[in-house]
Amino acid sequence: MKHLTNREEKIMEQFWGRGPLFINDILKALGDLKLHYNTVSTVVRGLEDKGFVDHEQFGNTYRYFPVISREDFSRMSLQNIVGKYFNHSYASVLSMFVEEEKISAEEIRELIAQVEAHSQKEKK
Repeated sequence: MKHLTNREEKIMEQFWGRGPLFINDILKALGDLKLHYNTVSTVVRGLEDKGFVDHEQFGNTYRYFPVISREDFSRMSLQNIVGKYFNHSYASVLSMFVEEEKISAEEIRELIAQVEAHSQKEKK
């Protein structure tokens, strides 16, 4: 999966939160960033080249829409991070959270119950 720049991710957040958008819709939503129309248009076309958005034509303009959901992007990003920084070991990630006290024993018990429930469901 291709990486997103901060600006690309901000624009994707608009698509994920609001659905199909014209460039002017994105400009209004990101008004506090004071971006130029051509800048946003270039970023959106880059997102299209990367396979994150597609478009439909309305006369002389395009309305863009996401083709990758926020959930799929999150899942793939996490897989990339775990692979790159934790040698593909989710246990190492969990261990780091334990060491840094980012997860409680109760939360771990809940995760174990979730894994066991999932295993039981697969056996049926």
